[in-house]
Amino acid sequence: MKQQARYRVIFFRLIVTLVIVIIGWTALTLWVERKGPARYWHFSGSNSTMKVLVVFDPDPIYNLDEQVCLSIAKGIAGNRIDATVATVRRAEEMDASGFDGFVLCANTYNWAPDWSITQFAKSTTVMKHRPVMAITLGSGSTQRSQRVFHELLSQQGYALIGSRTLWLMRPNDEARMKESNIDVAKSIAYRTGIQLADSIRKFYNQ
Repeated sequence: MKQQARYRVIFFRLIVTLVIVIIGWTALTLWVERKGPARYWHFSGSNSTMKVLVVFDPDPIYNLDEQVCLSIAKGIAGNRIDATVATVRRAEEMDASGFDGFVLCANTYNWAPDWSITQFAKSTTVMKHRPVMAITLGSGSTQRSQRVFHELLSQQGYALIGSRTLWLMRPNDEARMKESNIDVAKSIAYRTGIQLADSIRKFYNQ
């Protein structure tokens, strides 16, 4: 009888622990998934008649997303195309019909792209038949998130012309292990922006 009572106590403690973990995880998920503030930045490309909109929803813990998106925009502008970076909340207030291309940057939470950027991708119909690049960010495990993100963009009829994953913890370039992983991510993002500008011009045969 004593042993049965002991097992019941252990089982009860496990249930209580499990409930606490589930509640804590749910609360954390709701916190990180909430839509961030409205902010934007603009970078002018020299003598450019084309414009690209880079959209992300800011992570409340790390700002890898902001740093990556700004670096991409600087690369785009450096290759003679205007670039605007906007958070989802700010992008929803904008008229996106004047942009020639888009970069959608998704944070990974629970092995999936964040809710705000996925909802933006679903609701912004002007991106259809225009070049879109997908950026998937995470600590290190982004394979499923990237796949889900790609499937969503394809279902919306977007012309996906590029995709890139960048990480907070996992090395972004194993040949540059002595450098800050964030700095490596930013330099990769900058080069990606330069290449993306060429891809957008090619898309429009300019």
